[in-house]
Amino acid sequence: MNMKLPVIRVLIVDDSLLFRKKLESSLGDQQITVIGSAASPSEAMDKIEQLKPDVITLDVEMPQMNGLEFLRKLLPQHPIPVVVVSSRPENAGEALGAGAVDFLQKPYIKTPEDLVLFLSRLRSMIKEASRSKMPQTKAAAAATAQSVFLSAPVRAHSQAVIAIGASTGGTEAILAVVKNLPPATPGILVVQHMPAGFTKLYAERLDRVCQMSAKEAEDFDRVETGRILVAAGDYHMTLKRDAKGYYIRSQKGEKVSGHCPSVDVLFQSAAAEAGKYCIGVILTGMGADGAEGITQLRSTGAYTIGQDEESCVVYGMPMEAFKRGGISKQLPLNQIGAEIIYQLGKQQ
Repeated sequence: MNMKLPVIRVLIVDDSLLFRKKLESSLGDQQITVIGSAASPSEAMDKIEQLKPDVITLDVEMPQMNGLEFLRKLLPQHPIPVVVVSSRPENAGEALGAGAVDFLQKPYIKTPEDLVLFLSRLRSMIKEASRSKMPQTKAAAAATAQSVFLSAPVRAHSQAVIAIGASTGGTEAILAVVKNLPPATPGILVVQHMPAGFTKLYAERLDRVCQMSAKEAEDFDRVETGRILVAAGDYHMTLKRDAKGYYIRSQKGEKVSGHCPSVDVLFQSAAAEAGKYCIGVILTGMGADGAEGITQLRSTGAYTIGQDEESCVVYGMPMEAFKRGGISKQLPLNQIGAEIIYQLGKQQ
């Protein structure tokens, strides 16, 4: 018997009449219906009260009030999943930090195929956003809620390395884990499902706010104490090792587990090169990318951590990893950073 999926009610907030009309006429499908649109934050708030949408798409550049300011005011009153749709990718980090579930850049529509691709990606984001539990406020609090282990000296094996994978909701979850890790922490490799361009902006944001340094990964970058490498969009990141220590390869490739960069690719390479000296962490995200890789990683003797269901935006990737036996311990987001430091000390 086929179960009919619930319809997702979407409100479009954008000051461009042409863009609103295009989404109103083209975005809907069997699972999505556009219930209305608004040209300004004040109009949007009235429509939210009246229509009770399940998901909102929100532009950043709008009259009366910046879309990011509106987002910060909206979520405490109405914890509704928001997908920010903007022509300015530099706003991605701030939008996600303000509580948006996802960010999509407005395309330059040159062909009908460009529009079809954009609408397909937006529909996928809306469907993922509708399943989210909106724990962004928890993630923000978690960044300052680390335990006493983070203020203690870091003790780690010389071959220690940390690998982290995430998807939907992951930008803020990763930040919550790494923000207060001290500069003496071994090198961290991060795969967050993001398109090209966005990963560089995200790495720059981490570099600004974290105690460790951070950069978008480039081919043959060395893995160094105190440094976070973020896999570049459209490039797989793999861990390698030579006589001097660890380095990474950043290479184009086919999608693995539906993604490039893929968390599975990172974890599988960490299993092969670092084994028991790697700490693997899988955070919030839709789907199963990383589940197989972290299971292989654990089989080498590595300690692996999965984010628990309660603190996830989407309990997909950590759930699949746990079901396959790939997780040593499930933890709330606000305990993962401290657990990393504690487990590093046990590698001695």
